[in-house]
Amino acid sequence: MTDRGQSVVVVKTSTANLASVLTGLRRLGCAVQTTDTAQQIQNADHLVLPGVGAFGAACDVLRRHGLIEALRERIAGGKPTLAICLGMQLLAETSDESPGVPGLGLVTGNATRIPDHTPGIRVPQMGWNRVLPTDECRIVPAGFAYFANSYRLTICPDGWSPVWCDYAGRFLAAMEKGAVVGCQFHPELSSTFGKQILTRWLET
Repeated sequence: MTDRGQSVVVVKTSTANLASVLTGLRRLGCAVQTTDTAQQIQNADHLVLPGVGAFGAACDVLRRHGLIEALRERIAGGKPTLAICLGMQLLAETSDESPGVPGLGLVTGNATRIPDHTPGIRVPQMGWNRVLPTDECRIVPAGFAYFANSYRLTICPDGWSPVWCDYAGRFLAAMEKGAVVGCQFHPELSSTFGKQILTRWLET
């Protein structure tokens, strides 16, 4: 159980559904605030990097507000950080969604579009899907999570513990490195399963 009033800072990327993220955290008793300043990103006890929308647009917002280096230093330092949906893709070097636009470059790899040439596959993926962690994962358990994505990472970066999912091929549903967690799915929209993940992360 999390401590009531625990402080969480959510980065304003201007491409995120902040309402659902804030609501999910407040339901756990957290004191939540949003920020677009580097100092708050560096000093936050727990930080959420959300995102819904275009890779390039989110990167542009982070650069215009001078947040890139603060995020890089925080995550490289292992401070408790949760990157959700597009936020997870932003950790990578690049994305096919926005050619030529560099991401945070904290993990090697490129976000690729879900192939839609398979019968029964629709892009974006909208809905619930099973996620399967490897044995070394500590935050994300096995279960069903809610996804809303057109792009994804398919190779787990070195040093990270992968959580896998299958939709038009295997891809990274999540990845963990200590207190830093990336979730391609939306834990704040994933009912009791998502609540369990948020609680575990808040306890790091």
